Amino acid sequence: MADGRAPEPAEEPGQMVGGPGGAGGAPGRAVVRLRLFASAREAAGTGQAAFEAATVGEALTAAVEHFGGAFADVLAASRVWVNGTPAEASTPLADGDEVAVLPPVSGGATG
Repeated sequence: MADGRAPEPAEEPGQMVGGPGGAGGAPGRAVVRLRLFASAREAAGTGQAAFEAATVGEALTAAVEHFGGAFADVLAASRVWVNGTPAEASTPLADGDEVAVLPPVSGGATG
């Protein structure tokens, strides 16, 4: 932001958080929606944000830079999916893709 403050987490898919080029997008980079669940949502303080990135790794790096260390800790133990399919850091992204961060969950029935 021009006043030196960090941008607020994007609660609407159309809002951008992080990444160069703004909402118009830089060449070779996609605007994607990051969806956060369980402890990832708690660590980030939001359930979703939009980022500009060419790969899953770039999107997650931007998210860590934006959300900080607590989010990075959760991310280290999480699975990442793109549009419902397991993904790696090198997975390329296209405009409109949904990147989901799914941390491990505990609990369940006790017996």
